[in-house]
Parts: sequence; C-alpha cells; structure tokens
Amino acid sequence: MKKKPKTPYKEFLLQGNEAIVEGALRAGCRFFAGYPITPATEIAEAMSVKLPQVGGTYIQMEDEIASMAAVIGASLAGVKSMTATSGPGFSLMQENLGFAIMAEVPCVIVDAMRGGPSTGLPTSPSQSDVMQARWGTHGDHPIIALCPSTVRECYDLTIKAFNLSEKFRNPVIILVDEVVAHMREKITIFEDEEVEIFNRIKPNMPPEWYIPYVDTPSGVPPMANFGEGYRYHVTGLTHDIRGFPTSRPDEIDPFIRRLFRKISQHFSELQFGEFYETDDADITIIAYGCVARSAKRAAIDARQKGLKVGMLKLNTLWPFMRTAVEKVLNTSKIVIVPEMNMGQISREVKRVNKGSTKIFTINKVDGTIITPQEILARIKEVG
Repeated sequence: MKKKPKTPYKEFLLQGNEAIVEGALRAGCRFFAGYPITPATEIAEAMSVKLPQVGGTYIQMEDEIASMAAVIGASLAGVKSMTATSGPGFSLMQENLGFAIMAEVPCVIVDAMRGGPSTGLPTSPSQSDVMQARWGTHGDHPIIALCPSTVRECYDLTIKAFNLSEKFRNPVIILVDEVVAHMREKITIFEDEEVEIFNRIKPNMPPEWYIPYVDTPSGVPPMANFGEGYRYHVTGLTHDIRGFPTSRPDEIDPFIRRLFRKISQHFSELQFGEFYETDDADITIIAYGCVARSAKRAAIDARQKGLKVGMLKLNTLWPFMRTAVEKVLNTSKIVIVPEMNMGQISREVKRVNKGSTKIFTINKVDGTIITPQEILARIKEVG
C-alpha cells in the first residue's frame, strides 16, 4: 500500500520581524513607507527587497510623520499599506494615526517596543508602549492592538491585523517587543495552507450615489478607492456622512458613536489569546509578548511542584480582553500580572476585578526580560 504523499511545505528559520514581513506579504500588503529605527529596522530592510518582487512599492521616508502620511495616502488609493517603527517614532506617528482613525483609513502599524522614555534603551526590550497604543493619539477613538509572543504568531497576527484593518476600516497596531522581534524560531508553512484574506468592502452603486461615511448595520461604510471614479472629501475634521466638516451636534454625536460601535459590536471577532491549565488554577498568570513565554514555563514548573497554576496569554491587548480576564478572575484566588513596564495591563485587570481575587504584579523596567524563575518566586511568595 502506497503512503499518501505529505502536503508540500516549506520550513523557515525566521526572526519575528522577518515573520511579520512574510505575514504582511501573504495578507496582500503592497506598500511600505518607513524610517529606520531599532529594533524594527529589519522589517524595512526585508520589505525593501521583497515588495518590488511582488509588484509592490517601498519608500524610505524622511521621518516617521511622513511615513504615516504616505501609508494613509496609499491606502486611500486602494493598496494595503504598512509601516514599522519603535517607541520614539511611534510617538511621532500619533497625529496622523488619529487622522487615519477619523477618516477611517485601513493600515497596519508595527511598533517594536524598546525601553524608554525618549531615546531610552534602543537595543533592549520593553512593554511600555501598551497605553500609548491605546491613548497615544488624542480624542475618543477606538483602536485594535495585537501582541505576538512567538515567531509563528508574528506571521499569523500580521495577517489578522491586515484583515481586521480592512474589515473595520481602522488602523491596527502590532505591538511586538524587542525579544520577539529579534528571536529566531522555525516555522512551517504548508503550500496549500488556507489563509483567510479579507479585502475592504467596496461600494456597489454608481459614483454619483456614493455616500462615503454612511452608517450600516456593521457600522463600517463601504470604501471606494481613489482613482476608480469615486470622488469624496477626506479630512481629519469631524465630518458628516459625505465627508465634509461639520459642527452640528446631531451629526457629530452619531458619527463618533459609530466609530466605537463598529469595533464594540464585533468584540468576539477581535479577541485572541490562550488559556493554559486555567480550569482548576488557584493562581493564574496573565501575560503577553515575550513575558508570556516565561509565564508558561513558570506555570509548567509550578505544576510539577504540585501547585495549581495556569496562564492566560493575551494576544489582543486592545480592545481589552475583559471577558477572558473576568473568567480567570472568577475561578482563581490569585492573579499575577508580570510586565516589562510599571503596570499598564495590570491596571486594566484591577479595573475589571470585582474584589474577590487578589492581584499581584511583577514590574521590570531595567531592559532585561522577566524570567520563569522570577515568576515562580513570586508564585511561592504570594501563594
């Protein structure tokens, strides 16, 4: 009896940054504008080589402000677009990020997190941009931010980031810390691997009937590409359904509420994470990024010592995974939140806690990772 041939596949030894590039290309990204910055530069380097090979365009801009502007322009013309930066550059992008949110322009921004504030620790890891991703640009606004902890997740979550951006007409941020950005792991990609690719919904009416910011049941208006016969006004000012600036309260209020509704009514589609041994856990660790790797090792070691410890890994940071967090808060006596910052996600965990669960933190800001041993020591201390 002949053995059935295995599905053809390719194995790659990739950095996290390189996997982000592969995921972006697989998702259909065909435009990249950026400015070199550690620890994200490998993304730009790889894009400069690979994008022209698939008919895409790479531009090194004069700074991060221009990079974000170019990405918005390319997306308005119908091209899936991305930029990559780190903390200082991410700060410079915030004004144009707000423009993309207001004008509902899909795009992907990768922030490879390093130590800060300011120039900080360019080559050392951090997780200190979590709140900047949520509230960096001013005004009330929705945002989606994903956080990988493995090289494979860098690939998969980048594809998801483009899909979500296109589906909800909203910028999506990928927060990858320096450890995951620069670590190398083997990933396997099957040639017939089914990958969901979502492209923005286009209008199905003649140009003269098109209303660019009309409300819909999903909260997401169809998006016409410039250059295809559809003309409409794009502005960072609060605007009416036709895109023209307005100061009328009866137009402003429903518009802002729709921006939130198009995200909030689809929370279930935006929540990505992993429960590990949480069903019977007395102590649950909530972690993300490279720290989730240490947390899982600590949970495994604790189980071997007879301690009932589990882990909730957050791959979605924003919108905050409240349902998943509440689930472990309701079943655990103690929750530990290790972070490479002074406590950004732990504040959200404490916010949704109803008081019955004790919450402890591990906060490290010296440019070194949180180790399994440090988490295990904290487990023994508080347990």
